[in-house]
Amino acid sequence: MLPKRTFFAFLLLLAVSSQAQKTKRPNIIFIFSDDHAFQAVSAYGGKLAQTPNIDRIAREGAIFRNALVTNSICGPSRATLLTGKYSHRNGYPLNEKRFDITQLLFPRVLQQNNYQTAWVGKWHLGSLPDGFDYWRILPGQGQYYNPDLIEKGKDTARVPGYVTNVITDVSIDWLQHRDSSKPFMLVVGHKATHREWLPDIQDLGAYDNVNFPLPKSFKDDYKNRAAAQNQDMSIEKTMRLKEDLKVHADYNRFVYNRFTPEEKAKFKAYYDKVSKEFDNKKLSGEALTEWKYQRYLKDYLSTARSLDRNIGRLLDYLDKSGLAENTVVVYASDQGFYLGEHGWFDKRFIYEESLRTPFVVRYPGVIKPGTKVNELMTNIDWAPTILDIAGVAVPEEMQGVSFMPLVTPGADKSNWRKAAYYHYYEFPEPHHVYPHFGLRTDRYTLVRFYGESDTWELYDLVKDPMQLRNIYGTKGTEKVTASLKEELRTQIKNYKDDEALKILDKG
Repeated sequence: MLPKRTFFAFLLLLAVSSQAQKTKRPNIIFIFSDDHAFQAVSAYGGKLAQTPNIDRIAREGAIFRNALVTNSICGPSRATLLTGKYSHRNGYPLNEKRFDITQLLFPRVLQQNNYQTAWVGKWHLGSLPDGFDYWRILPGQGQYYNPDLIEKGKDTARVPGYVTNVITDVSIDWLQHRDSSKPFMLVVGHKATHREWLPDIQDLGAYDNVNFPLPKSFKDDYKNRAAAQNQDMSIEKTMRLKEDLKVHADYNRFVYNRFTPEEKAKFKAYYDKVSKEFDNKKLSGEALTEWKYQRYLKDYLSTARSLDRNIGRLLDYLDKSGLAENTVVVYASDQGFYLGEHGWFDKRFIYEESLRTPFVVRYPGVIKPGTKVNELMTNIDWAPTILDIAGVAVPEEMQGVSFMPLVTPGADKSNWRKAAYYHYYEFPEPHHVYPHFGLRTDRYTLVRFYGESDTWELYDLVKDPMQLRNIYGTKGTEKVTASLKEELRTQIKNYKDDEALKILDKG
């Protein structure tokens, strides 16, 4: 029997150990895909495909039903993740530029607070990463097959395999060899589901027996919406048979030169069948557009299939390694995407399908499983939340705030934002979407297009969830329009968007 003093010391040690476990700083994994539409995630009620592993994160944690981006385009979204700031403040409003890595980045703040940080996969910011103990990234957009990877301190090297598998392999390898004495933050940046949608060999034809229903807005006539009339991102006119849908594909193109002979033979055999089917149908007009839509979804969803499978591989590794209990897992896309809504593909617009992104998060012991969040959360909030989870003070220059009150039982949510601000810039190439800024509330979307266009649009999301009727200037909307414009001005001033304020002042 232990002496009384020894016994009490043992109880104290147990108590201290238990408290240490509770206060141990969590690891964080942020899985970040490209152009993955919330409509393609079954956790959001989508019927197009099943995504069991993304759904698992939602089921075991929280799903955000109004996760919004502030500039719906790839590189700028990554810049916002890194900085917690709008594009006009972090200096990266357009794709294919050079991101200033010397500015405040959340991973560098984590490093300063004894976190080990890593980024694997798609980066797409022009400059090389900084603020990471380890990084291994795709050059530019990267390639779907046998991709090149640039590794910190090493030469660029080609890695055999399909890109989604490769990125997961490298991520798991880093997890196995990291400094286990420190908590970690890992960003897993996937290329999928970016255009031109090249599925893994094993997923070719996964949806060939499915006839997808046309979205209700597929044959939108764009009445009273000049910006929608002038876009260049329609399935009918913009989507390319040869490059996008691989009908009589040119296998001498660089994208196909990445294949091994075996991969090329299987890929070609599959799309030769598709091409033969297309030739036999002799399609034109609406029938051709609808056939293109079906092929688009088959390729897109087949590409997404490997994404979800590899998320499952990563979750399984966390379970088997014992890391799951103390690791926060986030899944998000850099923005939403059109899957035929309004007859479109791509993103950019403030409209729902491109404004909203899938966002699910699992935080064992903190976020109650099955939590559903309806409040407006934006991607300027992601970096502040990561720092908050890590127990690190959020720098004042970050424009977002931690969303933890939205997923913490009993937390005060009364002061949470009632409106979200948006500003898109890239024009005219590649899709001729006019630059615009605007506001999204729980019920309305107000948008001001500028530059070559000089128009306003207003949508009532309760009466018109598909955003087919622009009610700006119609009788009876005067009061709500004035209120929304006042709020828009407040948001613009709050986020210090001087360019937008000058345009707003002109009327």
